Amino acid sequence: MPPKIQVTKEKIIQASIDIVRKSGINSLNARAIAKELNCSTQPIFSNYSSMDELKKDVINSAKSLYDKYIEEGFNNPNYPKYKSSGISYIKFAKEEKELFKLLFMRDRSNEKIEDEKDSLNNIINIISSNLGISYDDAFNFHISMWTYTHGIATMIATSYLDWDWDIIDKMLTDAYVSMKNTYQK
Repeated sequence: MPPKIQVTKEKIIQASIDIVRKSGINSLNARAIAKELNCSTQPIFSNYSSMDELKKDVINSAKSLYDKYIEEGFNNPNYPKYKSSGISYIKFAKEEKELFKLLFMRDRSNEKIEDEKDSLNNIINIISSNLGISYDDAFNFHISMWTYTHGIATMIATSYLDWDWDIIDKMLTDAYVSMKNTYQK
């Protein structure tokens, strides 16, 4: 008797990530995953009680990939730490368009965002320290910069624009300098 093929949660998540990368989150269903894994849908529902539960794991896996982009950016000597976070965000949107949409372009009104406060605090503290401004001003500075950066990333993720890195770099620098002039008095 040949050995059973073991379909693990990890394999299901990886297949799901691959499907989302190719076709977006709306194409993710048990049949598509089974086809990707060359198996029946039974192992999927043996590992997951619902597609919503699976989608949560897919989102967490996409978030881990995004976190790697940010971490690599922070270690990039070509940019200051704060700018590197914006560059990394846009790079993720450019290279992982569907995963970017999954993480940052979905309805999140029913989600708790408590987990994101620590990383936000780190960025706000970097701004506050770099510019010598209060935490509240650094928060407002960041929200304005993030809104601008998110706009660029969204236009790239939706293929509305396909700018090269020189243009993106200059735009982020120009916005930063303008914002800096507003908040540093």
